[in-house]
Amino acid sequence: MKNVWEVLWRFISFGCVSFGGPIAHIAYFHKAFVEKLQWLDEAAFARLIALSQFLPGPGSSQVCFALGLRRAGLLGGIAAFIGFTLPSFLIMYFLSVYATGDSEEGIFGGIVHGLKLLAVVVVASATLGLGKKFCQDKLSTGLAVLTAAVLLIYPSVWSQMGILLFAALIGLARGKEVDLEPSEGKFSLFPLIVFAVILFAVPALLVISLEFEIFAQFYHAGSVVFGGGHVVLPLLQQILGDSIDPDRFLVGYAAAQAIPGPMFTFATFLGAELNPQAQLTGALLATAGIFLPGFLLVLSVQGAWEKLASRPRIAGAAAGINAAVVGLLIAAFYQPVFISAVHDTLDMALVVIGFYLIYTLKVPIVYLVVGFAVTGSLLTLI
Repeated sequence: MKNVWEVLWRFISFGCVSFGGPIAHIAYFHKAFVEKLQWLDEAAFARLIALSQFLPGPGSSQVCFALGLRRAGLLGGIAAFIGFTLPSFLIMYFLSVYATGDSEEGIFGGIVHGLKLLAVVVVASATLGLGKKFCQDKLSTGLAVLTAAVLLIYPSVWSQMGILLFAALIGLARGKEVDLEPSEGKFSLFPLIVFAVILFAVPALLVISLEFEIFAQFYHAGSVVFGGGHVVLPLLQQILGDSIDPDRFLVGYAAAQAIPGPMFTFATFLGAELNPQAQLTGALLATAGIFLPGFLLVLSVQGAWEKLASRPRIAGAAAGINAAVVGLLIAAFYQPVFISAVHDTLDMALVVIGFYLIYTLKVPIVYLVVGFAVTGSLLTLI
């Protein structure tokens, strides 16, 4: 239980400050759990990233869940999810219940802007750091460059999945020698059965009650969405149809991009909107529904993935995926991280200073969070 509590409080702290979306979240996790705390090594972290790229659901939250799972078992995975998700869940819930104005005005908007600039710094640092580790030859560097170019020119979930699959096939054909003892991990059938039973029961759940309908709709979305929080927007628009006012829909989506933690807590806002008579119930059911499929799949395949990763061909495929992830970082660094945060030369100057502090001087992230939040709030007074 000591490890479970450690997982909980560490991920609560991340949930409070992890601005910047899923790519920034992975960068935060790498710096904390690989470089500082050494909960796992570079190879194990790389395998988690590769796994999360091919499973539906929220990628950074799946990495979060898997980290807690490795550290303290199933309770650790649940604790990691609760800790990482709770701050954004509360913000999105209270926004639905109480907010009527623009959440990005005034000092609060300044703090958010400052933390978005910090996300630029973190993603830049992670891109450079992971690039050095995952792109050590011409082929892997070429895959990273190709991935970045494709996603910058054709930014869609299909292009992302296509280029990741291409990189995996190139890596599979090439192979990679690994100095890794075969793991005893096994494929777990029960979570997959639970995943499938709920998925096939979704049409029946829709007609039982409003609460079951909310859970079923968001479970379906979490089961089929690839590509992270930005992709879930059109999918939820299609699933929910006219059930929610378009203006409120866009208010919730804009807020989900401005707050820390997983963007999939957009479901929290929508669940509260869809059940006005019991908003907390609606928020809880929608949140559980959209996250549960991805976590069940992680539980099912993580052990087998660890075992497969000891084989040269599979290790080569994972290496290809990781090289492509560097390209994904490069593309995401520009859109949406950089262009949504850096608006003028003063912003760029702050990013340059922040990069020097985090990459060269190794200033702890907590100090940078405070510094950028204060700086952002002060900019509103200029």
